[in-house]
Formats: sequence, C-alpha cells, structure tokens
Amino acid sequence: MKSITYALPYSGQEYTRATVRALMASGSVERVVLLTTDTQVQPLEGCETMTVDSLQSSKTVQSIASTARTPYIILQIHDTALEFGQFALERLLSVAQATGAGFVYSDYYDMKGGKRYPHPVNDYQTGSIRDDFDFGSVFLIDAGLLRSAAESTRASVHAFAGLYELRLWIARRQLPVRIGEFLYSKIERDIRKTGEKQFDYVDPKNRDVQHEMEEVATHHLQQVGAYLDPAFSIVNFDEHEFTYEASVIIPVRDRVKTIADAVQTVLQQKAPFSYNLIVVDNHSTDGTTDILRGFAAKNTNVVHVIPEREDLGIGGCWNEAVHHPACGRFAVQLDSDDLYKDETTLRRIVETFRREKCAMVVGTYQMVNFDLEEIPPGIIDHREWTPDNGRNNALRINGLGAPRAFYTPVVRALKVPNVSYGEDYAVGLAISREYQIGRIYDPVYLCRRWEGNSDADLDIVKLNAYNAYKDKIRTLEILARQRKNARAGGSARHSGVARRN
Repeated sequence: MKSITYALPYSGQEYTRATVRALMASGSVERVVLLTTDTQVQPLEGCETMTVDSLQSSKTVQSIASTARTPYIILQIHDTALEFGQFALERLLSVAQATGAGFVYSDYYDMKGGKRYPHPVNDYQTGSIRDDFDFGSVFLIDAGLLRSAAESTRASVHAFAGLYELRLWIARRQLPVRIGEFLYSKIERDIRKTGEKQFDYVDPKNRDVQHEMEEVATHHLQQVGAYLDPAFSIVNFDEHEFTYEASVIIPVRDRVKTIADAVQTVLQQKAPFSYNLIVVDNHSTDGTTDILRGFAAKNTNVVHVIPEREDLGIGGCWNEAVHHPACGRFAVQLDSDDLYKDETTLRRIVETFRREKCAMVVGTYQMVNFDLEEIPPGIIDHREWTPDNGRNNALRINGLGAPRAFYTPVVRALKVPNVSYGEDYAVGLAISREYQIGRIYDPVYLCRRWEGNSDADLDIVKLNAYNAYKDKIRTLEILARQRKNARAGGSARHSGVARRN
C-alpha cells in the first residue's frame, strides 16, 4: 500500500527532477506535491503543484494538511539535491507504523566534492525547543496529527514560524523520533564555518522572524506549564560584606597570544569603587602562566589562581573564582580572547546592578577580528531579552549575550556546572527563574574572532554534543519551572497557562 505523500520545494531545478524520479520509483509514495512560490514554474509530469507563500508559513502548513489523503506526509524543507539510501522512505514509514510515532527524522550524509560525510543529528528531548533544531532536510509526519495540528492552529498567520509551531504542537503530544541511520545524502549549500552560522538569529534583518518565533515559543511554554510571569525576587546588595565591589573573572588555559590584552583591558577600567581581577589559570603550558605571574607581581589587585584540581572546565574555574575570598560583590565575565570596549565597561555594569536591583547583568558585544575591525554580524545586542518575557524567550535561543555579570552570593549558591560550554547559559536560566536580569543595549565588549577560538569551526560531532547539552539544560529548566508553577498553587492557571493542550 502506498502510504506517503511527499511534498518538496520546487524552483525548476534539474535536481528536483532527479528526486521526483526516485520518488516515483518507490513503492511507498502515492503522491508527489511540488511546493513553489513561482506561479510560472514549469510543472513536472505526474506531480501536483501547490503555490505557497513560503515553506515556513502557517498558510503552507494549512494547505498541506487540507490536501493530505495518505496516512503519512514526508516534507522536504530544503531546495537542494537529495539522494535516498536503500529503502530509506520505507524505513521512515516502518518506524512510524511500528512505534506510532507522529514525527520521524534521521541522520544523513553531506555531499561535498562528490564525497559523503556523515551528518548525525541529535535526539529530540523536552528541551529541544530552539527554533534552529537540526532535523535534516526530510521528516515524516502522521497525516492525522498534521490535520489536528492545522485545525488547532488555524487562526495562526505566521509568515516564518508555521513549521516551528507545527513541530512544537506535535512535540507536546509525543516527542519526535530520530532514526540513527544515514537514510539520504544532500548537497550542503551553506559551507560557512559553524562559528559564522551561530549568530544568524541575531542578525537585525531577521527581527520579524525572531518576533514570530518568540510568540510561538512563549505559547508552547504556556501550554506545558513552564511559562513564568514577569514577577521577580528583589536582591539586597547590602546583606553581605565584600572588600571589593566588583571582580573581573577570566578563566584561561593556553592563551599566550591574547591573555595580556585581556588583562590590560581590565587594568584600564575607571570606576568610583574598588575592584580586582581574578584570573584562574587552568594549568597552562604555553607561557600564559609566566605572563600572569608578571602581572600579579606588579599589580596587587591582580589575583592569579592556579587551581589544585586538574579536572576543571570553564565552569569549574568560575567556581574557583567566585568562591575565592577576594571575590567582590559582583563577578563580571571576560573571556581570555576578548576585550572590554573602553574604560567605562565595568562601571556601567555595576551601575546597572544598582539601578535595576537585578541578580545578573548581560551586556552587548561587537564582533571584531584580531585587528579590532568589525566583522559580520557586527553588534549583538540580544534585544529579544525583554524585561517581561526575556526569561521565557531565553529557552528558545542558544545564548544570553556578553559580558555576563552576576551578584556573587547568588552564583555562589547556585554553583556553575563544571563544563566548558553552556555553563553560563545554565546559570543565566537558573537565575532568571527567580530574579530579573538587567541589560545594557549598546556595545561594552569586543568579541574577537580568530583561528584560535574554541568554537571557530566545530566538527558535527562536537557541535551536536554542545547542542545536546544545551537542550538538556533547557529540559532541566522546563522541569524546574513546571515544578515552580505547581508549587505556586495554580498561579500558572491564573495567568492563562494551561497544563497541556
């Protein structure tokens, strides 16, 4: 029995014809629907053509659902050349039928220069609500679920977030299922390094996209009982005594090329309060230690710490710093690659703490090269972090901005995860569960991109590991927020939050 309708983008390219021929030869595909934004495109024999406004819109989801006559829909979301593996479509179908899964996707190969390179994807979990989750180019959806989702969201008019809304709607009923097999090959057209791709979502030209994605993500959190109203605990900055008002924290390992610049940018700060610098030197072997010893010998407010432990990641180094007796009231981040924009950065951060009575402050940074020349995407201001909804929207995005600064007693109580990626994100989410996070919306920090950056170009295995860890952080945070709302005795219901829909 032919159980699949296959819908794919079509712009008149020859590679689509090759894909269609393969689909026609399959024993599982009954219908092929070409999704096109060009009313003048030449139709293909044996296919149906559907004119859509975009692949991502609510209108497109509604249109596909309204014409679904087979038990399953396979949607291809990238207009690119695909080559299916042996019985690939049958494998997607059999897993869906055997398990009752409503959404199935798989690993795949990237084709580059005529060679196949494995591209595994991550398993979906409760916290996988970021809108850029990588499902690959092809996924199968139960047509009944698709129709129910379309009916439930029929009032939606999203131009960009229709597929995102569909995915979250399905995930509230059952999590998407990944097949850990390479079922197809695709031509990878975005050949930028991972370090260049990761800032796409903060590009100013994508503002309208981000507003839609935030609306959909917020609704999802409301439906699962993890939405938090804009009500915060107030911090009392005077309940603890500190020798220093602020401490700049630099964790470092083997950054002989950049550490002196980082230290100098701290020493150049001008502020009407006492501050120091705590550098946690994680057993450097390249000459970094000698540079830091030199600074500490000449400057009494430079604290050079070499931990006794040898199992510390960046988060563990932060714990060493914030629990150090010399740590000030506010702990302010500086990466060993980066610089403060000018001598007012530290003062402005502390002023924001005092003015907004918040437990964390996040600034705005500017992307520059090693010569301090601005590079794309330029200024990263994270304006999606709004006072009323920032801590909800933070579960959708992959970072909180820089520099990050913390009220020391709060971060001491929380403890920073002893990892070297996502540790600041985990702490920021946990803090935002209770406290307001203050913002500085103009650049106070220079993020230097160079070939030595740890995330300049990650291989797919490491990128997946990083993304899976952040998804796990989100999973834990969603569970914590659901528990917080439940303990509040129904306050979520009073704010219009439903437990499940």
